[in-house]
Amino acid sequence: MSPSRSDTGTEVTADPPRPGDHADSDSATDIAQPALGIAGWLRWAWRQLTSMRTALVLLLFLAIAAVPGSLFPQRSADPNGVIQWERDNPDVFPLADAVGLFDVYLSPWFSAIYLLLFTSLIGCVIPRAKHHYKALRSRPPRTPARLSRLSEFRELTLPREGGQTDPAAHAIDVAAEQLRKAGYRVERYDARGAASVSAERGYLRETGNLIFHVALVGVLVSVAIGGSFAYTGQRVVVEGTTFVNALSDYSSFNPGRFVDGTGLAPYSLTLDDFQVSYRLPGTPGAGQAGDFSADVTIRQPGQDDRAQSVIVNYPITVEGDRIYLLGNGYAPTLTIRDAAGEVVYSESQPFLPQDSNMTSLGIIKVPDGLPEQVGLIGFFYPTQGVLPSGAFTSVYPDVVNPVITLNVFSGDLGIDDGTPRSVYTLEVDGLTQHTGGDTAADSLELTPGATVDLPNGWGTITWEEVTAEEPVKRFASLQIQRDPSSGWVLAFSVLATLGLFAGLFVPRRRLWAKARTTPDGVHVEYAGLARGEDPALARAVDELATRHARALHVDQPKKNEP
Repeated sequence: MSPSRSDTGTEVTADPPRPGDHADSDSATDIAQPALGIAGWLRWAWRQLTSMRTALVLLLFLAIAAVPGSLFPQRSADPNGVIQWERDNPDVFPLADAVGLFDVYLSPWFSAIYLLLFTSLIGCVIPRAKHHYKALRSRPPRTPARLSRLSEFRELTLPREGGQTDPAAHAIDVAAEQLRKAGYRVERYDARGAASVSAERGYLRETGNLIFHVALVGVLVSVAIGGSFAYTGQRVVVEGTTFVNALSDYSSFNPGRFVDGTGLAPYSLTLDDFQVSYRLPGTPGAGQAGDFSADVTIRQPGQDDRAQSVIVNYPITVEGDRIYLLGNGYAPTLTIRDAAGEVVYSESQPFLPQDSNMTSLGIIKVPDGLPEQVGLIGFFYPTQGVLPSGAFTSVYPDVVNPVITLNVFSGDLGIDDGTPRSVYTLEVDGLTQHTGGDTAADSLELTPGATVDLPNGWGTITWEEVTAEEPVKRFASLQIQRDPSSGWVLAFSVLATLGLFAGLFVPRRRLWAKARTTPDGVHVEYAGLARGEDPALARAVDELATRHARALHVDQPKKNEP
């Protein structure tokens, strides 16, 4: 490199020559990155998917994706609620149904998040488990050369006692035994005239983290497999009637992927009595229900009949099926006769409650036996009252002054075309209304034991009185559920909770004690280091130093001042 002169005569040293591929070289070209190729991109995508950050994000997405399942009625749990939602929102329903808001947990987008989370957790757990296994089998790390550089440091000097050939080794032997009894893994490292012990504990923290993630995988697998063999059904049972656990006897039935309804457990259930108590008027909480109890008789092949009670939040178990009490109401027994007095309809029809005072709505359909198909929309008032507008209402949920009003419609009920129709709804479009509403005739009004005439001389309708004390039957809405994965889900959930507690509350820390012989005696140093936040680390070092000093019969150690 030869110097040159500037215009002012100052000697300037030229820049040294650069390699041809240097970024500032005149001949430099753009840096060419190696092509990843398909395998490289797949490897990159797999590493991104199996990172813990991705697993946490997917877990958050899964929780958010499950929110619509609690906001919208689900076909698997509340099919009648879906029908009602469609009736209330006819314009929006097709779009909501197309995106799976009524089958959230079976929708493609929810399943995609579910499967990605499952894959991500497995990809996270396996490498961490291997690394953790190696860490468990490895020795505690060597003692640092300068313990005083650590944030938690203590030291003391022991007087030399006669008769001890190696007092430093003796001090470390005592410290190692104390640490071992405290649950630490210990390892001796002696070198350069100094003896030391390295101790560590807290691997249970990482073990808890792994157990937590493995348990999450277990929950996902249990739900996925168990849900395929599970089913849920609903049935409304009126007092005195029997439900048989057969597919044809369910009001609605939602099977898992591998359930066809042919292998249901053989048993029957009779609702003997439905008991409910209400708080009396004039008392705090008047009209509120104090208790519900459905008294049933269970019959199984080869076994004696047994009586049980189904109470809210206390289901009974029959042949592995869990039977829950979901709701209740009244089921007046109505009999319809034609003009000749022949019975064309006689049933205890459930009326669905519409408010807290049990004002209830019921639908009656008579497809045959009368000059036209007849549908009736009825309202049941357990204790009839009158609003200022003149409309009827119920002022108390128990049966004190029961009244039924009925609006009569005639025409094609849509039953003969084979289209499934809900027994709790009546499509009035295209029907002719004969009583109530804008018609000139009043709604039919019935009391227990009373009979009134149908319009046009078609016949009569009678409210059959059961007993004078209980003029109307009650019904119970039962849910029958079988979930073979529930036990596994519970076990994995408990395991995940224990693992989470271990991961949160078990500290990961290392402690060291080092001793060397000096002219003044034996100098002992103590230090600690935590992995992550450990507010108890200083106390742990203090306790180690204090116990060690007490065992060696010396004064308390001094804390290192920064």
